[in-house]
Amino acid sequence: MAAVNPAERVIRSIDRTQQRFRPTAFVFGVTKKFGDDNGGVLVANLTYTAFVTIFPLLLVLVTILGLVAAGSPGFRQGVVDAVAHQVPLIGKELTGNVHQLKKSSLIGLIIGLATLIWGTTGLAQAGLFTMEQVWNLPGPARPGFLPRVARSLLFLVLLGLVVAATTLLAGLSTFGHNALGWVILAEAADVTVNAGMCFIGFRILTPRGVPWRDLLPGAVAAGICWTVLQVLGAYLVHHFLHSDSVYGIFATVLGLVAWLYLAARITVYCAEINVVLARRLWPRSIVQPPLTEADRASLALQALQNQRREEQRVTVTFVDRQPDEPASPGTPRTPDEISPPAP
Repeated sequence: MAAVNPAERVIRSIDRTQQRFRPTAFVFGVTKKFGDDNGGVLVANLTYTAFVTIFPLLLVLVTILGLVAAGSPGFRQGVVDAVAHQVPLIGKELTGNVHQLKKSSLIGLIIGLATLIWGTTGLAQAGLFTMEQVWNLPGPARPGFLPRVARSLLFLVLLGLVVAATTLLAGLSTFGHNALGWVILAEAADVTVNAGMCFIGFRILTPRGVPWRDLLPGAVAAGICWTVLQVLGAYLVHHFLHSDSVYGIFATVLGLVAWLYLAARITVYCAEINVVLARRLWPRSIVQPPLTEADRASLALQALQNQRREEQRVTVTFVDRQPDEPASPGTPRTPDEISPPAP
């Protein structure tokens, strides 16, 4: 048996401890799964496509408000403020710049709608790819062109529901004139709505054979994290950031990219929570060998998702088990074992 150096001995001791303690084992399992799926690349892809989508979304919103709510400037401003609340660090600058660009014209609406549909389609495709990677879906089990387009349109409808819901929540938070009880009620409603929207979003983007119940834990976690992100952003704006700290469009763009990156990272991690819970991909080992059964299952998933055609056969076996150790039913051997059943 090879000698173990002092550093490895310490790491293995930490590894044994985290595997025995259920909360740390689960957290490390989620973190490890994020790395296995190249989560950083998925987050970057979501951030870019969300950045392309947000400007036409605001343009369409402000244009429609200018056309249908011309006689109610208070209502129009309330909706814009509600949308700005979703990105508290730079939301005011964003909506202000879009408001300057548009003149409530039909041409602006047409251009904005066309760009929005194109951008939203890209964001939905990025979301679909992310969920396919997170759930390690083999190529033949991934949806075709028409189902992907249909899901993109559903995702566009979801964005509209988000705008409507945030408008109602903004009215709730100001109804009690910032009284503590109303603020707490508004934040609780915000968490509920955010979790509901994340749940619907996960359902639209996740393979249809995945049960609804498997999407709930990550959606609840995402709803809480999104709300905390918004509250912290609003707190920073109110107490530390002032108008002279924002240096034009350059700072606005950087702030928007940073905000979208955090939101995308939260979303991908919460999607990983669903997979780790559903497939029980913990405890994972920090140092190998030996492999845990969750390590074997994760490695098998990574290999099996590379099947590209029905005619292709991919099988995964492990030779590190003891002769009398049976294979675990939780470790897949073929792509059929990880393809979700038809709805």
